[in-house]
Amino acid sequence: MSVGSHARMQRRLGDASAMALAAVLLIWTFIPLYNMVLVAVQQKEDVFSTNVFPPAPTLESFGAVLHEGYWLLANFWQQMGNSCFIGITVALLTLAIGTLTSFTIGRMRIRLGWMLTNAALLTYVIPMSFLAIPFYGIMKRYGLADDAWSVIAVEVTFATPYAIFIFQQYATSIPHELDEAARIDGASPPQIFFRIYLPLMAPALVAIGTYALLLSWNEYLYTFLLLSSDSTITVPVALGKFLNSDEAPWNYLMAAAITYALPPLIIYYAFRRHMSGGLTMGGVKG
Repeated sequence: MSVGSHARMQRRLGDASAMALAAVLLIWTFIPLYNMVLVAVQQKEDVFSTNVFPPAPTLESFGAVLHEGYWLLANFWQQMGNSCFIGITVALLTLAIGTLTSFTIGRMRIRLGWMLTNAALLTYVIPMSFLAIPFYGIMKRYGLADDAWSVIAVEVTFATPYAIFIFQQYATSIPHELDEAARIDGASPPQIFFRIYLPLMAPALVAIGTYALLLSWNEYLYTFLLLSSDSTITVPVALGKFLNSDEAPWNYLMAAAITYALPPLIIYYAFRRHMSGGLTMGGVKG
């Protein structure tokens, strides 16, 4: 066998192995998702059957979610609104604090600014779950118990250090000569920030905004701990109540979970190019 034929055979074997591995990973990834859909489109009595395909698929469970037709779903859309409010607010506050901090440290060159960045990153030394009780005590002391702003404050606290780090790393790709030219033309720091810094930071803004939104959207521990009433809790906490019910229709639970997963899924795939670009450049620039 010639050297060229041997190389082609090795390449084909490598491609076949890669495709086989990719197929296994895809099946492993999609089996749980398929089971969610399978349960959601079945009747309650068929949920625990061993059918690979639903014998009589129905959208009744999605109708129950849409019309809040079950007592555990009575406030579903209000709770969805709570999740949206918390997620969007966390994203906006994270972007505002992160960009202002990175601009002040990196572009205005304040002394010992690096210490502020490192001090913020020390937040990640302690796991989020370890700080749950201290945060609960703080929020209760300041009258923020069962208030969406308590969860927002916690999520912004954990999202901001990472945002500052990414923004600072990404900002190194923006020439300082642009700032100097703007100052010569009489631009003030706020004008440089809004007219030069933010437009050029757009990919990083999309990446961190999406990250902060998804972080708060999927939060369960702090929303469970800090929010208690049906009118203030988010959807993850409401869905958790299905597990405490004696007779919980799993098809309704899966339908509600799929419905809740759609907004972040749409957001992620709408901005995935900007998100990956912002995070990648933020990670390699230094």
